[in-house]
Amino acid sequence: MHDTTKTDRERRRVLACLLAGAAGMPIANSAAGAAEGGPDGEGLHNALLWAVAWKQTAAEYFALCHQAYNLARLRLDMILNDRAAGARPLAVITDIDETILHAANYWGYLVEQERDFFDDAIWDEWIPRNLATPVPGSLEFFNYCHRHGVEVFYVTNRNQGEQSFEYALEQLKQFAYPFADEEHLTVIRDSSDKSPLRRTVAESHEIALLIGDNLNDFKRDYYVTDIDERRALMERDRAEFGDRFILLPNPTDGHWVRAIFGDSEPQPSDANRRVLKAAATRSAWDGL
Repeated sequence: MHDTTKTDRERRRVLACLLAGAAGMPIANSAAGAAEGGPDGEGLHNALLWAVAWKQTAAEYFALCHQAYNLARLRLDMILNDRAAGARPLAVITDIDETILHAANYWGYLVEQERDFFDDAIWDEWIPRNLATPVPGSLEFFNYCHRHGVEVFYVTNRNQGEQSFEYALEQLKQFAYPFADEEHLTVIRDSSDKSPLRRTVAESHEIALLIGDNLNDFKRDYYVTDIDERRALMERDRAEFGDRFILLPNPTDGHWVRAIFGDSEPQPSDANRRVLKAAATRSAWDGL
């Protein structure tokens, strides 16, 4: 008896191989072109497209931002309601980029320029132009903190030279974020380690919440270069997410990138594009 099921499987397998081969040719050419500064003429194979399109258009992205800040307010209300007389003042520590300030048009520019990796030189040009927009829900939440006597401390790791602090402060003032002053802003130019600030604030305040788009904004433990180790650390701390640490969504950059490449800002090379593909296919159906 003829096994039609087996035959159909074989046909699908051959077809899949043919399609993969045909699709792979322009993608490979695109990657090679990107390394030379011009991917495919239109940038249609740019690895950033899905992530940037999501951050630019998805109602789900904006909903997740609102959800994070709604949860932050709920947790803060719980803490305020349980306050004892004479307790130390409350503080919230927050990251800036992609936590309270949205860099959508920076990423859009990279895509228009047919660049598929974070570009530090372009970032340094973009920062002083004050083109960021508030992350949905952020301004309302921090104003709520201000009204309830909760101090907000801003921290960011940036390096645009001697004016780095001035640039960051101007961005906060542009949108009238509360506590936008020298006492409440820390700019770290030579590291991504924000734990010293957390320790300093903890000496005089009770830290109610930590807010960020990166698990390294919560604990330095997450600054590792192994995907599985980072995930194991996350599982260890899972009870603290939504409780002490509020996480914002960010699919374009962060220390999750470092866990894949060993570098938070990997170079745009074909070798790194292959690393990215390997990460995206850690789990992949075989098509059979």
